[in-house]
Amino acid sequence: MSHTYHPMRRPRLHRSELAVPGSNTSFIDKAATSAADVVFLDLEDAVAPADKEQARRTVIEALRDIDWAAKGKTVSVRINGLDTHYMYRDVIDVMEQAGDRLHTILVPKVGLPADLYCVETLITQVEQAQGYPNKVGLEALIETALGMANVEAIAAAPGRLEALHFGVADYAASNRARTVSIGGLNPNYPGDQWHFALSRMIVAARAYGLRPIDGPFGDFSDPDGYRAGAARAAALGAEGKWAIHPSQVELANEVFSPPEAELQRARRIVEALDEAAAQGKGAAAVEGKMIDAASARMAQTVIALDQAIRAAASRA
Repeated sequence: MSHTYHPMRRPRLHRSELAVPGSNTSFIDKAATSAADVVFLDLEDAVAPADKEQARRTVIEALRDIDWAAKGKTVSVRINGLDTHYMYRDVIDVMEQAGDRLHTILVPKVGLPADLYCVETLITQVEQAQGYPNKVGLEALIETALGMANVEAIAAAPGRLEALHFGVADYAASNRARTVSIGGLNPNYPGDQWHFALSRMIVAARAYGLRPIDGPFGDFSDPDGYRAGAARAAALGAEGKWAIHPSQVELANEVFSPPEAELQRARRIVEALDEAAAQGKGAAAVEGKMIDAASARMAQTVIALDQAIRAAASRA
């Protein structure tokens, strides 16, 4: 292995991320008691321009009134883009009034590492001024051609960044890609047209110790389509997927949780390699298949995920 190695910057259980309009109080209350690992309160696309300021106030109130951590939730706020006049006030107001209750800020349409630096500068200044003991993380939405062209540089950016998200809808618009629905497959393409982009983002995230998260699937009346898309993302190495409807949360949790058979096999692999090591051997066999140190690393990843899921369940 290379001497250059980037460990996970901030591990969090992140199988499902429920998107909630910041203007809808009842949806926010329901999200707090949902099975989602992560909830993001949206100030961007889900809020009409006339409602932006009220949504910001509603989100701040929700951050202050709900103990998200006690409910086993990571809570995030998606701010408006850097190309809007809402962004600076989103960051300053949310951070000044509720920054001690917030876990991450989700930055949309990140195109360059400098975009994150801009947001991080504001966050740092507010944290210093307010004397917050916690440090709010950043998550980047990769949803433009520019962002994908620079995804490795964005992932390598130092600082608060802890996750990359694939924003398939805006990515399709940016590339002028023909699609039938948000995250859906175009039958005119021989396979999954999002495979390359999602795979590239996942590789960049894993190389620099970030959590790679797949984005939305718009047809919430099609659970089989959602499950299939989530399974493809999981096969590539994604850690979780957005849910734009509460019904999608359990689907994401199901797909991104290791099934019992996989967990048991992972335990057998670790045990077999421990026994082999005690005998001075570097490899072993499980179920008629050769296993070695790489197998152990894959198995330990499965076991660690199961432990994180169990720990979260005990806190909820």
